[in-house]
Amino acid sequence: MRLVCVSDTHSSADLDQLAVPDGDLLIHTGDLTGYGSLAQLEEFNDWVGKQPHRYKIVIAGNHDDELQADFAKAARILSNCHYLQDSDVVIEGIKFYGMPWHNDGWAFSLESAADIQQKLQAIPLDTDVLLTHAPPKGVLDRTGKGSNAGLDGLLDRVLLIDPTLHIFGHIHEGYGQFTKAGTLFVNASTCDVGYKLGNAPVVINL
Repeated sequence: MRLVCVSDTHSSADLDQLAVPDGDLLIHTGDLTGYGSLAQLEEFNDWVGKQPHRYKIVIAGNHDDELQADFAKAARILSNCHYLQDSDVVIEGIKFYGMPWHNDGWAFSLESAADIQQKLQAIPLDTDVLLTHAPPKGVLDRTGKGSNAGLDGLLDRVLLIDPTLHIFGHIHEGYGQFTKAGTLFVNASTCDVGYKLGNAPVVINL
């Protein structure tokens, strides 16, 4: 299966000009919108519906306020994709699990370590491809100020589950790939630190 991964497109006015490679599955790991409005979600849904990929999976990010404020209404708007929020979908025998939570403020932010652990423990052990908005602490999460802004505890859970692939975004400066203990970690942030569409979609063949 050919996966095409994007993240953090932030309702860019140039999104229609983004060169999205062909593939079987298009994945977006959050921050679909700039400030989370329903109108921006509708625009994103129209964009994702135009993409030729047979399957599409989307999770939310910290800019996607409306997806947290009114989940049922917002999820209905995202009719052109599988929207995952602490849930999974199996496509061609591959189990994808999506989780939007992080500890960095705005939407889907959890400040309590206990709440974070509860969400992490809910990730199924048989997950093949994990989708989160936040990176794990210490993996492709270094900001322009030199700090690691990933989610505490996530890396331990990933190493226990041992998925083939872990895709995320959130920290635009962390764009890239890294392999650890048999898992390929991908920061697919499409916007650069200046919120321009400066990073190419990431293609992965499973």
